[in-house]
Amino acid sequence: MKKNKRVLNGAIAGIALSVAFSASAQAGSLTVASPQDPGSWDPIDTFLVNWASVATNIFDGLTYRGPDLDLVPGLATEWEELDDGTRIRFTLREGVTFHNGEPFNAEAVKFTFDRLLGEEGGQGPQRSNYTAIESVEVIDDYTVDFHLNEPDPVLLTKLAGYGAMIVPPEYLTEHGDEHFNTHPVGTGPFKVVEYNPREDVQLEAFADHWGGAPKLDEVTYRFISEPSTAVAELQAGRVDIVIPPTIPIGMIDTINNHDGASIVSVASPTVEAIRFNTQSGITADERVRKAMIMAVDRQAIIDSILAGEGEMIASFQGAQSFGNDPDMEPLPYDPQQARELLDEAGVEQGATVQIDVRGNDATFGEVAQVVASYLQGVGITASIQPYETNVLLNDIIPAGRTGEMFQQKWGGWTFDFDNTAYLMYHTGERWNPYDSDAELDEMLEAQRSITDQAEREELLQAIAQYTQDRALEMPLYSINALYGVRDRVQNFEPAPDNRMRLTDVDVTD
Repeated sequence: MKKNKRVLNGAIAGIALSVAFSASAQAGSLTVASPQDPGSWDPIDTFLVNWASVATNIFDGLTYRGPDLDLVPGLATEWEELDDGTRIRFTLREGVTFHNGEPFNAEAVKFTFDRLLGEEGGQGPQRSNYTAIESVEVIDDYTVDFHLNEPDPVLLTKLAGYGAMIVPPEYLTEHGDEHFNTHPVGTGPFKVVEYNPREDVQLEAFADHWGGAPKLDEVTYRFISEPSTAVAELQAGRVDIVIPPTIPIGMIDTINNHDGASIVSVASPTVEAIRFNTQSGITADERVRKAMIMAVDRQAIIDSILAGEGEMIASFQGAQSFGNDPDMEPLPYDPQQARELLDEAGVEQGATVQIDVRGNDATFGEVAQVVASYLQGVGITASIQPYETNVLLNDIIPAGRTGEMFQQKWGGWTFDFDNTAYLMYHTGERWNPYDSDAELDEMLEAQRSITDQAEREELLQAIAQYTQDRALEMPLYSINALYGVRDRVQNFEPAPDNRMRLTDVDVTD
């Protein structure tokens, strides 16, 4: 982690900003700017890091993994692997209550996973992460057994996030899924008191949290999609923290040169790529996909646009990912060979492609423009189609309605290539609307049942090499998580994966 006060060339200047501190900022209250309203607060209904940045404070899982990446007890105080890894016994924390007063117990755990693995979970994007779980058996009020159809070496980490967050059975049964989407109840250190879609969600400290009451009285997450607006609000004192991926690289100077706020940068598992439609158009040809990758100088993009806040990747994972091969080289920048491959594939000068991007991602917007320029250099004309983020992620990509190329940002929250590779490459998965490869499917399934970590790492590295050989995407870079933080914020520890827990955070007057 670094407190970033250096000056960058090419900074965006001249933005008119108010510097008056907001009178509404109260002692014990914190305001966070998030670039996206997740649209649903139900843990089984989301995959978004901007959900996690809020919901990590609303919900608890059986396990917990904080910014230091160590896995520690959450709602389970201990666990034991039995029957050669096909059964895990969890001892549950006693005396825990949900925000509505409902008791947490073994029945709540069973209800949560029956729901996740049942019809409700099948309608969301999380169930495939937990398919190793065959059933959950209640042993007594504070003991449960997870019966697995095969060992899952990543399961304990998965239980620390997203779909595995424990939900209240009585509340959900009484109010239903639709109500829960907008009025979530968990056991976390903060409870939701008001949610205004596309505007904000307001949290209040849950004094009865099993880990102790938070230092803050209240937290408001404001949904601000426009980066310049979020930065202006930070500098005006109406926002205390701006979370990734809001802040464009070009605005680092703008924040660091302003009294009262600065950038905090931390290495993250977030990776960026431009994926290909492998089913139709010129990108259905592997030679064309390789040519497009080789036509783009990715290191130059990192140097010129990311200003050192990123690292080139050879596969769709960063250096922190289990399964990353540090010896694997990216495809080289070679526009001459790229044009030769295009000629071999019969692609004529002036061929067109479309790149779909998130419209509010200013930094990637610059990246896409540069990629288009490089492609133009080998005779391919690329148009850029921006979409509202939720539309792109929920409607366009899963339905296979993209152009020939589309932006894919991935948080890598398990720090394990399985969570990326399975969802991106396995036949029928939400993020793989175009491709089906039986050999790749077999490799992806095989690594999930391997308990020998060295053997499993080797297979994951082979999967990464296989996907590079097929050129399923243009891997670009892993990018640091950039937080804009006001000086009044105390004890803030930036999370590499956006899942910031605010229990110990405080503010000064």
